[in-house]
Amino acid sequence: MNVFNKVSTLKEFVNNCKFSKKTIGFVPTMGALHEGHLTLIRQSKKENDITICSIFVNPTQFNNAIDLKHYPIKHTEDKALLEDAECDILFLPSVEEMYPSGIENKNLVGFLFGDIEKQLEGAFRPGHFNGVGIVVSKLFHMVNPDKAYFGLKDLQQFLIIRKMTKELSFGIEVIGVPTVREEDGLAMSSRNLRLTSDERAKAPFIYEVISEMKNKINHSQAPKEVLDWGIQKFQKNTSFHLEYLEIVNTSDLKPVEPYQTPNAYAIVIAAHLGKVRLIDNLLIE
Repeated sequence: MNVFNKVSTLKEFVNNCKFSKKTIGFVPTMGALHEGHLTLIRQSKKENDITICSIFVNPTQFNNAIDLKHYPIKHTEDKALLEDAECDILFLPSVEEMYPSGIENKNLVGFLFGDIEKQLEGAFRPGHFNGVGIVVSKLFHMVNPDKAYFGLKDLQQFLIIRKMTKELSFGIEVIGVPTVREEDGLAMSSRNLRLTSDERAKAPFIYEVISEMKNKINHSQAPKEVLDWGIQKFQKNTSFHLEYLEIVNTSDLKPVEPYQTPNAYAIVIAAHLGKVRLIDNLLIE
C-alpha cells in the first residue's frame, strides 16, 4: 500500500490510473478504523481496479471543540488494517494540506442542502453538514473516483452527500453500505472507543429499543404509538440522555405523519451515554 500526504502526488497517481482506464473506488474516513470501514474497503475492491482510502479528521465539521480534541487518532493501527485489507492507496493529508488558506476561511464556501440538513443531526450540530460538504467535495476533486462508499449508520450524511454529488454534477456513483454491528447489536463507530467498560455494556440498549420499534411497525402498529413507546423506554433508562428519536421518511427525513404509511422510512436516534454521543438507525422498507 502506498501512502500519499500531498495532493499533488495523489493527483499524479490518479491521472495515471485514469490514463490507463483503471476504475477508482474511494472510501473517505476520519480514521480509528473498524470492521465497518473495512467492509467499505472490501466492497470497493470487488467493484474497482484501484481502491483509495483517505484518513482526515476534518476540523470544519466539528461544532464541539472538545469532541474534536478527543477524536481518536490511530494512524499506525489504521495503516496495518488497511494493508491487511489490501487497500491500494492511503491518502493521509495534514490540515494545512487540505486547507491551505486556513480553516478560518471555511465560511467562504457555503453548501445549502435544503430541509434535509435542518433536522436531526443538523438541528443539534449547526454547521456540521457545511463542513462535511466542503471536505467531501474537496476530496472528490482530488481523488476523482468512479464510485465512493459510505456507511449507512450516518444515514443523513449519506443522503446529503448523494444530493450534493448529483447537484454539483460530480459524475460519481455514491454507494451506501449497510451498518456493521458488534455481536450485541451496537453499531460500529470510532466513538465507541471512548466508552467506559460500564458504558459499553449499556450501549446495546439503543439497538434493542429501535429493533423492537421496527418489529412493532412491521406488525402494523401506528408509527406515532411506536415512537411514543420508544421515547418512554429512554425516559425510564437514566443512563442515556436522548437527543432525538424519530421515525422519518428516507426521501426527506421529515417525520412520518401519525397515520401515514410511506414506502421507505427509518427509525433514527441520537443519544448521549456518559460523555459519548451515539447515533444509529434502522431502515424499514
